[in-house]
Amino acid sequence: MVVSLVAVAVLALACEFPEREESLPERPRPDPVPGYPSTMVALGDSLTAAYGSCLAPTPCPRNSWSTGDGTQVWSHYRRLLEVNPAIEDGQRNLAEPGATAADLSGQARAAAKTPAEYVTVQIGANDACEGEMTPVATFREHVDEALRTLGDAMPDARVLVVSIPNIYRVWEVGQDNSFAVRVWRSGVCPNLLTNPTSNAKADADRRRAFRDRVTAYNRELRAACSAYGPRCRYADVADFAFDLTMLSALDFFHPNAAGQEALAELTYPGTFDW
Repeated sequence: MVVSLVAVAVLALACEFPEREESLPERPRPDPVPGYPSTMVALGDSLTAAYGSCLAPTPCPRNSWSTGDGTQVWSHYRRLLEVNPAIEDGQRNLAEPGATAADLSGQARAAAKTPAEYVTVQIGANDACEGEMTPVATFREHVDEALRTLGDAMPDARVLVVSIPNIYRVWEVGQDNSFAVRVWRSGVCPNLLTNPTSNAKADADRRRAFRDRVTAYNRELRAACSAYGPRCRYADVADFAFDLTMLSALDFFHPNAAGQEALAELTYPGTFDW
């Protein structure tokens, strides 16, 4: 009975005197630094969601080259935070593993609900990797539609369109690695990595068709950015010569933290005067 009375007394005191933290005023946000965005949003697929970079088969946004806030990747967000503290907690990552160009407009509409000052866009790998590859003209239509949505909702935002990396190089650097080959048999990017050790004409032709389609997509990404206008900048990472140490050991396809770090370094615009 005594224990019960004590417990009731403690509960009463807790109700009468709420936790001090709840009464503390919010910390004032720093003033924005002119010339740098104070909000940003990332659109794209598993690459921007940093899939597999935390040694688990799931997205790991803290390691994203774009919006990551973890310690392993010097992302665009962390670089901006260093020069403009007003961006703290002002980043969103709407990228989804498996997304194709057809999904980009939906992400753009979601982003438009809370307009940002800086938007990164990276899409296209899934359009080439699985099933019948998205026709080039259709790919361009989807990208243009998404960019129109962004432009209508946030006309003053800086938009960075990033090319598809040289995915063909994944096969080039991994085809002689027995462990990577075994992992790829689970169905990783089948249009490129099916029968990875085969030199049969059909397999070689399929891989070349994949490589050529990615090149064509990148052409359209660059052109779409140019058509968008001066508020869009294109970052070309198609020639980046990555190696196996930059790929996740889970699938030898997606960038690990080191790969995400390299992408951040290659794509960060430095200044935002465009």
